[in-house]
Amino acid sequence: MMIETHAHIYADQFEKDIDEVLERGREEGISKIYMPNIDHTSIDGMLELEEKYPDLCVATMGLHPCSVKGDFQKELYIVEEWLGKREFAAIGEMGTDLYWDKTFINQQVEAFKIQVAWAKQYQKPIIIHCRESLDMTIDLVEELKEDNLTGVFHCFNGSVAQAERIHKLGFHIGLGGVVTFKNSGMDEVIPQLNMDHVVLETDSPYLAPVPYRGKRNEPSYLKLVAQKIADLRQVGVAEIEAITTKNANSLFKVQS
Repeated sequence: MMIETHAHIYADQFEKDIDEVLERGREEGISKIYMPNIDHTSIDGMLELEEKYPDLCVATMGLHPCSVKGDFQKELYIVEEWLGKREFAAIGEMGTDLYWDKTFINQQVEAFKIQVAWAKQYQKPIIIHCRESLDMTIDLVEELKEDNLTGVFHCFNGSVAQAERIHKLGFHIGLGGVVTFKNSGMDEVIPQLNMDHVVLETDSPYLAPVPYRGKRNEPSYLKLVAQKIADLRQVGVAEIEAITTKNANSLFKVQS
């Protein structure tokens, strides 16, 4: 069994065949799919999926950094409202992004700090996006860290040294399709990782692993990620599935 810790399966790309997509995921051994929120536009679709598949799909609540604009306080107000209404598995997707647009980086940092405060208040893990901003985001977490702050740096593609900094914080790293990319450099990093803080993800519909790179990603491809990690570490895939499942349950505070 595997736990998919990061998939936007409520996205428009799955509108026509979500039932089949989820069935393929189950067939490949996916037992849970955590769905990070993006902004106010994604909430309804995410919650509808959770309601339809309560044994499989799990919602989280947060504001993605690429949705942080000049009026981001309005978006955060909606997130805050929802956090007060019901339980969510985590706060996210939140973080920083220097890839697409640096215009609102100060607002992204402010939104990050506000959402970290909510994570501490509700004792929920945070799901961190940090594209082209990993060191900066690790610095932020180090600055804000308290014993009750936990979470995951999703879509990790950093160095062993960066992974060690994250591990010292008691945070997890999410590995996805990038580990299968020829020039990602992850083939040198993965054999050296401490597997006690690694979880699996696809980031569907984005970042599909080889041989599906460039096509729509989906949770069933998580098996390819697990297999690549197993190959690079020269262990059986069952070992990778077992440790990452244990880690995901620890991250989301699920009794296993």
